Amino acid sequence: MPPGQGRYVIRGARPLGGDCADLLIENGLITATGTVDADGAITVDADGLVALPGFVDLHTHLREPGREDAETVFTGSRAAALGGYTAVHAMANSDPVADTAGVVEQVFTLGRDAGWTEVRPVGAVTVGLGGTRLAELGAMADSRARVRVFSDDGMCVHDPVLMRRALEYVKAFDGVIAQHAQEPRLTEGAQMNEGRVSATLGLTGWPAVAEEAIIARDVLLTEHVGSRLHVCHVSTAGSVELIRWAKQRGVRVTAEVTPHHLLLTDEEVTGYDPVYKVNPPLRTADDVRALREGVADGTIDAIGTDHAPHPAQAKECEWSQAAMGMTGLETAFSVVQQTLVETGMLDWAGVARIMSQTPARIGKLPWQGGGLAAGERADVTLVDPAARRVVDPATMATKGRNSPFAGRELPGRVIATFLAGHPTVLDGKSADPRPLPSIAAEATR
Repeated sequence: MPPGQGRYVIRGARPLGGDCADLLIENGLITATGTVDADGAITVDADGLVALPGFVDLHTHLREPGREDAETVFTGSRAAALGGYTAVHAMANSDPVADTAGVVEQVFTLGRDAGWTEVRPVGAVTVGLGGTRLAELGAMADSRARVRVFSDDGMCVHDPVLMRRALEYVKAFDGVIAQHAQEPRLTEGAQMNEGRVSATLGLTGWPAVAEEAIIARDVLLTEHVGSRLHVCHVSTAGSVELIRWAKQRGVRVTAEVTPHHLLLTDEEVTGYDPVYKVNPPLRTADDVRALREGVADGTIDAIGTDHAPHPAQAKECEWSQAAMGMTGLETAFSVVQQTLVETGMLDWAGVARIMSQTPARIGKLPWQGGGLAAGERADVTLVDPAARRVVDPATMATKGRNSPFAGRELPGRVIATFLAGHPTVLDGKSADPRPLPSIAAEATR
């Protein structure tokens, strides 16, 4: 190996927001911290930067296979790297649906070949997301992709018997069912949050109870079965209370919240701009406050971007016909800084907890230590908290231009991302990716 290749020293960063320290990276691992002597290593100047464990997203839509006009594994995982992510979980609602070992292995291989991030496929709970028959959960778990998270996201597993069977099945390999909590009969034709704004605009309302009823049912099923439940994109104050109650009972339930639900409210919809149409819908200011408090006190475990890119024609149309969803990978960190760090609700160690450590634990990523300690795999993200930027979707790596933060000034910027010791982002720009098999080989020498 030529001098410097595979050897980096990050100089003067603040790991987890603490005192300045150096990080020595060799052959994919953090090998020393503190003040290190690293002759021949490539130096990365991190003065003024905070070092965090590489971010992990439990909820990303990469669209491939079948919907490459919206996103591909390559473009989506490149966007993830620019957002500071070193691992993303790709949702199953591709075409064909990721409900077999063959499809999840295809997604897994595409991620490995791209080399921007680890791509962990999420397997569908039911065949074709149809909600009538369990998919090949065991086969997907035993595949090369080693699937541990299963979700029909976009659709709710609304049949309680089927949900119980799924929870029972994944116990054998300590998997988790990630539920899209939406009672379909209560949301037929729904366009936005049910409340004062929907009444004023004349749009069919989406009641909070449609989410909360499914969460209440599923935490009781999970307690009965003794399995693991993860609640996707929690959006209401009532949902936070239900999850808090379940955790107090000892139920093995975890939950995520999206960045857009931490910042935006249903007031955004008053202009009928379809960029704000999302599932679950933007809620009220009281809900936003409860969600932030839920993250701060640990009731909500993780940030899940629900990155949902769409072709322009699917969003640049009348509200009733527009697709639901927003992009989020390249703005998630900035929104977390604005809503949780700058409000004093979390410190940088807390950001590491909700964006790195806990989502890695939920997704069963065995290499993710998350403490930036010597001996851990070098998945490292360097951020500049002092930076500010105006969001311009046209400059993003994702194919989707449907960012709800377009034109907004947000704080913080990802400066560098290291995946198993290899920089995928330097100086805020994409570096050269490397196929992950070679990275993995270096990291285990």
